[in-house]
Formats: sequence, C-alpha cells, structure tokens
Amino acid sequence: MPLSIEGRPDKTRAIATIHAALDAGITFIDTADAYTLDADGPGHNELLIADALASYPGDTSKVLVASKGGLVHRDGNESWDRVGTVEHILQAARDSRARLGVESIGLYQHHAPDPKVDYRESVTAIRDLLDDGVIRMAGISNVSIAQIEIAQEVLDGRLVSVQNQLSPGVRDSLPVLEYCAKHELAFLPWSPLGGIGNGKEVFASRHVFTEVAEELAVSPQQVALAWELALEHVVIPIPGSTRPESITDSARAADLVLTAEQLQRLSADAA
Repeated sequence: MPLSIEGRPDKTRAIATIHAALDAGITFIDTADAYTLDADGPGHNELLIADALASYPGDTSKVLVASKGGLVHRDGNESWDRVGTVEHILQAARDSRARLGVESIGLYQHHAPDPKVDYRESVTAIRDLLDDGVIRMAGISNVSIAQIEIAQEVLDGRLVSVQNQLSPGVRDSLPVLEYCAKHELAFLPWSPLGGIGNGKEVFASRHVFTEVAEELAVSPQQVALAWELALEHVVIPIPGSTRPESITDSARAADLVLTAEQLQRLSADAA
C-alpha cells in the first residue's frame, strides 16, 4: 500500500522495493484495488506489482499475489467507503485480474464488511468468483469470529485466510487469531508495525521491543514481526515498505529466534 498512496516513492524506487522483497525470499505480496490515489483511479498498486513481477529477472512462479475488493474512494476523500454488493465485488475482482495480468487471482479477499449489505450476500460474490475460476483461493478482512463462521458456511469450507489488524500496540484481533489457528486459517496481520507514519510512536511507547532489539542487535521492527510470527503457526505478517532496505530488514524476521523469556516480555508489553 505505501507504494501507491500519498507520499509514495517514484516508480523506479517502488519497483526496486518489490524486487528487493523477492530477492529476500518473500513469496507473498498483498495488494488491493483501493491502494491508489483518486487521480489514478483504482488499481495503481496492482499495476505496479504486475510491472515489478514482469521485470524481475528471477523466477516468480512461486509468488502468490493476493488482492482485495470492496473499498472505494469517494469524491476525493482520503478515506474509503465500503461497498459490499455482489455486483461491485464481482466486477472489482475481474478488473483486478485484468490489471494483474493473470488468468485467476491467487488469493482474493473481501476487504471489509459493508454495514449496508448483509454479509452473507457479500461472501456469496466471493463464492461465485471461486466457482467461476476468477480466483483460486478466498479470504476475508476486518472481520469478527461470527463473520468468519458465516463466510465458511457460504464458501462451503473453502475460506483460507483472514486479514485483520494486529501489531504490538493493537491486539484486539488476538481472539480472532486464536480462532484461525484452531481452524487452520492463515492470519494476515495488516499494519503489523503500527501503520503508515505510526511506527516510531509504536516503538517509542513499547520499550521492551527496543530492549530486545538491542539484545539481539537487530531492529525493533524485526523483533515485532518475529513476535507476531511466534504467536501462532498461521501468522503471515504483511509489512509495508517504500525502500528496499526496510523490506530487506523486515524479511530477516522470518529467521529471528526469540527466547521464551523474550516472548513473554514482549507479549506483556504488547497489552
């Protein structure tokens, strides 16, 4: 997302950041049609990812690109409106597929429940996309446990992922994470480092993350991601980045081993 919204880097650096992620062994890329500026229209980030994958000199056959639909910009507002009608979701997914240049989207997620539309109806659109081969796997985002259960019912047990916010300073979704682990659903924490422009504040107030980082001679961001990975085996954090150096640093969290004592301290500080 940071590569396509206000304050984004130029295209050359954006492509270099995605290439650095691939160089570091990252094989999961998350996007959405709403990651864009109003002047661009929907899908700026999807087009950017398609360009980056096409220009990457290495093998991208194992890279899974996930997109989302169900949020739209309205009248130049910086915020997004939720649109969960069947018609919108079906068209949004087909448009995303075209921008990504694929026969079917690897993972497609309903971005957020629309309070004006019955949630079961919105998920019906995701089911139709699965049945029609427009998408290979289905996910949902910004949901409660009750909504996960509805989605599983509508999708006949084919739901594979849930994307909710989780970070050192935001842990409201821990019960959802526990549910996902119990039912073997991938949990994709968005804003795992606190969100755009909030990272420094998060670690300034969560001193233990900085202390553990100093003990291990790594960045606090690495520690935060390693802590999230250690919470449950189904966690796949999706940190954003605008520089090759920062995404390379984040990728190292996959190999960072925290002791039981460090994990206990971090979990206590994350409250």
